[in-house]
Amino acid sequence: MPTVTVVGSVNLDLVARCPQLPRPGETITAESFARFPGGKGANQALAAKRAGSDVSLIGAVGEDSDAEEALALLVEAGVDLSGVRRVDAPTGLALITVGESGENQIVVVPGANHLLATDMIDIGATDAVLCQLEIPMDAVVAAAERTQGLFCVNAAPATALPAEVLERADVLIVNETERDLLSDQLADTGALVVVTLGAAGAKAFRGGRVVAEVQPPPVDPVDTVGAGDAFCGALVTALAGGTTVAAALRYGCIAGALATTRQGAQPSLPTAAEIAEHI
Repeated sequence: MPTVTVVGSVNLDLVARCPQLPRPGETITAESFARFPGGKGANQALAAKRAGSDVSLIGAVGEDSDAEEALALLVEAGVDLSGVRRVDAPTGLALITVGESGENQIVVVPGANHLLATDMIDIGATDAVLCQLEIPMDAVVAAAERTQGLFCVNAAPATALPAEVLERADVLIVNETERDLLSDQLADTGALVVVTLGAAGAKAFRGGRVVAEVQPPPVDPVDTVGAGDAFCGALVTALAGGTTVAAALRYGCIAGALATTRQGAQPSLPTAAEIAEHI
């Protein structure tokens, strides 16, 4: 079982399901409302755990009841939360609208996530570290400098990466929008660049050349929230376990596709057994 440390955000997702996504200035009536644990860091930690890794999470939450709700599924799954600090700010929130097609709109209220400081980043012995960009960039830089194993960055939301991160990264994971916004930096990196393509799967590039390309299994999506996080957690689990890039890409694509078949970010994340059924 590979070991993975995730450094990232912890949120509580407030999800409204609607017939369609609202246009600018439009008010629509939701068909349902639910609360789910979320945040890219927490999602990817649980995704990696369910995909077969031994996982630790480093993050920050508030001294409030939302924190317990946001961490509940991680506790249930046995993720090591000793690196999650309580700080003097509300636990992060994400306001999510999901249309009937499964597409979504998300507004994140960072709260405690923005107080994750460099002195909280204690990276022990681990096969891989996975970061996202919903936390202060100083924390990501600290993780890059303190990682001895595989260092992976999901560059979401898209933000220019400092040299310390770009030069240390072994794997950079982006969607098509993030790839376009970070195109100059991605062109100069020596890292493996993995681009997720939604229903079309994913491609991996090194030095601008395609080294692997995989399509996901066909599914009937009901909610795309968390699909990218499922992909990241499963991909890094496979890479940390020593598989080939192509095999890791397929493992991630299957996880991402399965996550779209259930509602919510964390409740939708598939297990290693579920992923294995489609390999």
